[in-house]
Amino acid sequence: MAYETTSSIQDVRTSFQRRPGRPTRFEKASDPRKAMIRLFGYLKPFKKPLASVVCFVLLQSLLGLAGPYLLGRAIDTSIGGKDVRSLLNTAALMLIAYVLSNGFNILANWRMARISQNALKNLRGDLFAHIQSLPMSFFDTNPAGGLMSRLTNDIDAINQTVSQNIIALLASIITMLGILVSMFVLNHWLALASLVVIPIMYWFSNFVAKYTRKGFRELQKDLGNLNAVAEETISGFKEIKAFRRNDSAIEAFRQKNQAVFKSAVYANSYAMLLMPLTGVLGSFFVIVLASLGGWLALKGLVSIGMIATFINYAQNFTSPLRQLSNLYNSIQAALAGAERVFEIIDMESETAGRDETNSRHKTRADGQAAEAGAPRPRVPFHLDGFQGNVTLQNVVFGYGPDNIVIRDFSVEIVAGQTVALVGPTGAGKTTITNLLTRFYEIQSGRILFDGVDIREIPKKDIRRAIGLVLQDTFLFADTVLENIRFGRLDATDEECIEAAKMAEADHFIRQLPDGYHTNLSERAGNLSQGQRQLLSIARAILADPRILILDEATSSVDTRTELRIQKALLRLMEGRTSIVIAHRLSTIRDADSIVVINDGEIVEQGNHEALLGQRGFYYHLYMSQFKGNEI
Repeated sequence: MAYETTSSIQDVRTSFQRRPGRPTRFEKASDPRKAMIRLFGYLKPFKKPLASVVCFVLLQSLLGLAGPYLLGRAIDTSIGGKDVRSLLNTAALMLIAYVLSNGFNILANWRMARISQNALKNLRGDLFAHIQSLPMSFFDTNPAGGLMSRLTNDIDAINQTVSQNIIALLASIITMLGILVSMFVLNHWLALASLVVIPIMYWFSNFVAKYTRKGFRELQKDLGNLNAVAEETISGFKEIKAFRRNDSAIEAFRQKNQAVFKSAVYANSYAMLLMPLTGVLGSFFVIVLASLGGWLALKGLVSIGMIATFINYAQNFTSPLRQLSNLYNSIQAALAGAERVFEIIDMESETAGRDETNSRHKTRADGQAAEAGAPRPRVPFHLDGFQGNVTLQNVVFGYGPDNIVIRDFSVEIVAGQTVALVGPTGAGKTTITNLLTRFYEIQSGRILFDGVDIREIPKKDIRRAIGLVLQDTFLFADTVLENIRFGRLDATDEECIEAAKMAEADHFIRQLPDGYHTNLSERAGNLSQGQRQLLSIARAILADPRILILDEATSSVDTRTELRIQKALLRLMEGRTSIVIAHRLSTIRDADSIVVINDGEIVEQGNHEALLGQRGFYYHLYMSQFKGNEI
């Protein structure tokens, strides 16, 4: 029995399809050799197990080649000589060869499964860990869906090749080479006839496979479009109902569904064509060998058993040839997926070369620009002794060369002060907080914590010193208690509950089905926006930061709850440096200083009463909320 693979329409589909959910296409790696070398780098720790896999595949293939030879010998010697005992012995040898061949196949697949999953576990872990270390700017240009595709689709493509196709590839190559060598050893005339037929078989298989790949590429693209429409329709169900767009949504889905139907008919038609065509070509191979073998047998040059052996080899040659044609696309997709994975892993992490000493930034202090690229001596920073003084000196920042959003921004915040940042939407308020946390790096100027440039402070220390309560609250699919504990992982249950009480969240938490042990759904969909905000505040309270940043922290709660939260926040802000962003100006009237920002620049600064007395930008903002008739 020669090496055989499962060949069906489903085999062709899985060779050319990838997981639907977003538009995909068949891609080739731009540098397949490099991608392959790096991918096999993850298999290096498993050299000995891999060597055993190769041995198992070799034995499997060689034993598979023994079957046809034994069959021919049985015909010539046992049946021709009417030797029943010899026939039974040959049959027993064939059975042993087949059993051992399949046994070695099972061992090879079992061993390779363990090796591949260990390697992929390491690759998946490296990718996820590196994503966690990337700077915030990376996520501005790389949507979550694309990253999820690399963690799932690309890793799955690699998994299929490493865990399954490597063994199939080795077995196919060894089987084909073994058959050719065996043919030439047994009879060179019949072997030469095989060489004439093999290129024809390969050409036809590759011709059909090319159109099959094209069909499934289009099918995957249309499936991605269909899934995108379905996902948007389900996610925006309320809007569709509210604006009475049910019919248009159904029509959009119908059009995409029809496109999938046409692509699927085309792709599956060619997929179904591959199997009978390969069968016809295999039969043609057998006919050529039978005809030539018959003629040679009449001349007394070959035996009937030899012809039977060659016909058996010809039939077994078709399967690995078809397998190689199918594997080509799968391997290319895996290498392309590996390139995309390594593209992320190769990106510079947030900590690489920037946390400890940043020697390549421009500063401007005391009116003089520091020489670009010149290293500065590291200034010691101790988190335990951090008081909370914050200074911004001539800060300039942009999300791109043509998108400068902060211009020559200078503010000094004394430890313990509460400073409010106000201004119209898009003025740059949230951007300032992103710079303080070093989610983004400034282009020029300086930001100082207790006189130390934050670019000289490890980011982990900066973020340990800052507590954030953002307008867009994110909670994890875990218990309420664990979501609060996220602020400080070593906190006790009692400390978490106390933080919830300070945030005015204890009352509603105890009314939940399991209280603090209630499991939240994805994105905490089983809580109101206001309740999610309260848990976010409790999390910040538990973190006990030196600097507190509140970005519209009470924007999603009712007025009564807001008053309670304000009391809790006042207790929390006592003795801490607090930076508050608020659109409702009534919430920041008691701030020590109010910084008014417009188009990334400070237009006014002072306390509430002083700014109202100036009757300037802040005055008009305030009046627009409370006394619109005076504008």
